[in-house]
Amino acid sequence: MDRAANAAFDRSAVHDELERVRIEFRRLLERAGRADLARASEGTRWTNEQLLFHMLFGYLLVRPLLLVFALFGRLPLGASGVFARLLDAATGPFDLVNYLGPVGGARLVGRRRMAGLFDRVIAGLHRRVDAESPAHLALRMHYPCRWDPFFQDVMTVADLYRYPARHFDFHRRQLTLPGAARR
Repeated sequence: MDRAANAAFDRSAVHDELERVRIEFRRLLERAGRADLARASEGTRWTNEQLLFHMLFGYLLVRPLLLVFALFGRLPLGASGVFARLLDAATGPFDLVNYLGPVGGARLVGRRRMAGLFDRVIAGLHRRVDAESPAHLALRMHYPCRWDPFFQDVMTVADLYRYPARHFDFHRRQLTLPGAARR
């Protein structure tokens, strides 16, 4: 990673973003009653509780995606391009799993455990961010852009650490919970 790219990864900003989202997630859950969580979200087929689980899942995915980076980030960029095209071809099944996962996940995990799980995931990401080397942050690979509007064609590990907050903020605006005012 060159000096300019390394300087662009501001660990402090990533830590601040992780904490902001952790606090917001907790507040949203704490202010919501049972009826609030069961209410439909705006612009999705999920309830508020299911959408909150989906937002949590965006953070849960970072660690497995870091493992994918550990493999494809060391191969020629074209290898991940083939992989990304295969994943893009499977967008239909992905969309179904992406929908059903939060439906079941919210029911299985529940509101109380969701907050604790979110806290643990964020704490783990804080540790990972601190441990990242400049070389690892610079690993690049192609991503399946049809899977998520926040995936770019080519992403670095540094980009991956910023992805879930954009995903979180986008879906936060779709919640119909108290304290989830549109930004």
